[in-house]
Amino acid sequence: MSELRHDPIQKRWVIIAVERGRRPSDFKKQPIATRQVRTCPFCYGNEDKTPPEIFAIRPSNTKPNTPGWKLRVIPNKFPALKVEGELNRRGLGLYDLMDGVGAHEVIIETPNHGAHIGEMELDDVIMIAKVYRDRINDLYKDQRLRYALIFKNYGETAGASLSHPHSQLIATPITPRTVATELDSAREHYLSKERCLFCDIMHQEKALGERVVLETEKFFAYCPFASRFPFEITLMPKKHSHDYSLMNDDEIKDFALALKTVLHKLRISLNDPPYNFVLHTSPNYHVKRPGKANYWSTLPYDWHWHLEITPRMTKIAGFEWGTGFYINPTPPELAAEFLRQV
Repeated sequence: MSELRHDPIQKRWVIIAVERGRRPSDFKKQPIATRQVRTCPFCYGNEDKTPPEIFAIRPSNTKPNTPGWKLRVIPNKFPALKVEGELNRRGLGLYDLMDGVGAHEVIIETPNHGAHIGEMELDDVIMIAKVYRDRINDLYKDQRLRYALIFKNYGETAGASLSHPHSQLIATPITPRTVATELDSAREHYLSKERCLFCDIMHQEKALGERVVLETEKFFAYCPFASRFPFEITLMPKKHSHDYSLMNDDEIKDFALALKTVLHKLRISLNDPPYNFVLHTSPNYHVKRPGKANYWSTLPYDWHWHLEITPRMTKIAGFEWGTGFYINPTPPELAAEFLRQV
């Protein structure tokens, strides 16, 4: 019989449709096709086809916006939000609006057009993880910005318009609703129990063991109890931490190892599936909030940063849009067991 499971973080219900049961082998698809390199604006020699770089890791004898780089950060050519301007908050009757101020950056992870994080050298993944940290720290100096989301779309069905390895960062002047719900859940749990909700979940998953995917020295990966999609994975630090950007280099190294390993497992077991990952770190708690002096007062104690990885193996249809429920045909216990064996 199918089960309805409740997610204590997002406060949503998920249907684990056992009677529709799909085993891991049922999800293998054709490998993702890659675009011709000569037409890719992110490859060597095409630097003039992108906006000027914000940051790059390159030898000292190379000039900005020329070949030779190992990683580039550029503004998105078609940004959702722009750095220039003021927020100009205002009302329109019952409605609220403000100008589209923020930041939208692209992290071009490597000059190698066909690379995959799961197959990269560990040092290259460490470099990417450090740039995530440094870009968040830099953008959080801007008092207009409340939240920075790092995300990656891999594969056309996951939203990637270019196949060259890249991830994105969008910084917004408000805290996104999905993150705000998680923040509220974490704060309620802490005020009630004086413990971190995410730490409690991690300890329980460790004790049960059936949904654990990977455990390294400093990081823990598992398939959530109320997974929305087959093979959904959450990766989080074992040591309580609210802010990704506070990681030291030793922690970054172990995070990179865990991320590389999990993505390698997905690539091998599901024949290189499309996926998204999103990094839920702390809001910009350095911003002054008039009238809300205590708004982030418990943040270092109740919030726990984490990375959500979602392979795109099923589609969202009318029931999901109409109810907010998700139907997952593969129990997370089965998915985790399969991934552990890879």
